[in-house]
Amino acid sequence: MTDTPARPANTAIRSTGGAKAAGVRQVRPQTEGWQQAKDESGRPLLQFASPKRGKPPVHLADLTPEARVERVKELGLQGFRAKQVAKHYFQHWTSDPAEMTDLPAAGREELVTGLLPNLLTEVRRLETDKGDTIKFLWRLHDGALVESVLMRYPGRITLCVSSQAGCGMNCPFCATGQAGLTRNMSSAEIIDQIVRANRAIANGELGRREHPDERVTNIVFMGMGEPLANYARVMHAVRTMVDKKDGLGMSARGITVSTVGLAPAIRKLADEDIPLTFALSLHAPDDELRDELIPVNSRWKVDEVLDAARGYYEKTGRRVSIEYALIRDMNDHPWRADLLADKLNARGRGWVHVNPIPLNPTPGSVWDASERAVQREFVRRLNDAGIPTTLRDTRGKEIDGACGQLVATEEDQQQAAEAAATA
Repeated sequence: MTDTPARPANTAIRSTGGAKAAGVRQVRPQTEGWQQAKDESGRPLLQFASPKRGKPPVHLADLTPEARVERVKELGLQGFRAKQVAKHYFQHWTSDPAEMTDLPAAGREELVTGLLPNLLTEVRRLETDKGDTIKFLWRLHDGALVESVLMRYPGRITLCVSSQAGCGMNCPFCATGQAGLTRNMSSAEIIDQIVRANRAIANGELGRREHPDERVTNIVFMGMGEPLANYARVMHAVRTMVDKKDGLGMSARGITVSTVGLAPAIRKLADEDIPLTFALSLHAPDDELRDELIPVNSRWKVDEVLDAARGYYEKTGRRVSIEYALIRDMNDHPWRADLLADKLNARGRGWVHVNPIPLNPTPGSVWDASERAVQREFVRRLNDAGIPTTLRDTRGKEIDGACGQLVATEEDQQQAAEAAATA
């Protein structure tokens, strides 16, 4: 490991409104238009435990194949019926008893309702990119609201899923973090986002279809929530996604789990023996800034988190992605690109890929994306240092569906209440 290099003389920092220093502007993270929750010591509040709320009904996707059989027997039918219902749900993407004609008519509705209770109610959807991007707003059983974003790209279809209603990591530049944590989502609530997306694709609702057997090919846990703070349920959902016999049969390599830096959970993830893609939302290479930008950095500092990320690569052989939101005059300075490169290279070559993404501003924020020339310079410095770096696409920002923009607004809450009243 290398120590943090001293900043060159020509990259001195000044605070907003302070004295100029070598022409470099440094904006400090500040909350815009909302009050950041603080603990008794005045630090940004971190919520790791899910607030106590009524649990969603148990669903087939919450259960192991063995437990599904027992559940069917509890409902008074033969255990093999569990596999039939699972096939309809995971392969035909339906929860409608009328479509399950291989089940006996007598008791069919009771069986399907007992195994596949309704978990997500669509409140509304917004489309952009000529119909190739859809943002869904879902109401959960207890009225909590979550969003997922379905995106068609050439040769693949990606779904950005939520793992929590809200988020407890309290990052000041993220709309979801501003909302706080409502609760963890169940494994089945996570899986049902995929099943519902596959159904929409099959119905021809996602732009122009490339072939008749299209379905979601890639999952990114970059919707609402911190996935590793809901570890057990997320991992059960992941195992169901990759289960080719009794689940969705997806490729583990097409599933990306993202985190803001829960180092112990990263190390645990590396031991799962599932070749997932792992993404670390870093956003600053220095603790001074990252403490303010990513409050969880007060628990696990940059070097510890990068060590955990490197450990993931060593155990899985899967290259790690570093996510980096480029924020104008805050974290986009050339010396920060150089520092990031130094820290990554100190841990070896070929283990990491950096994905800078221009900030997607949240409503009312004065923060903005870096200027294009600054973006190009940041990327150039990393690439020149031997770090593979690709500026990421910002799909869905016109409908507040891009990274960091997912949040249940007052308008969403009102529409959900109206929909529930007329249901």
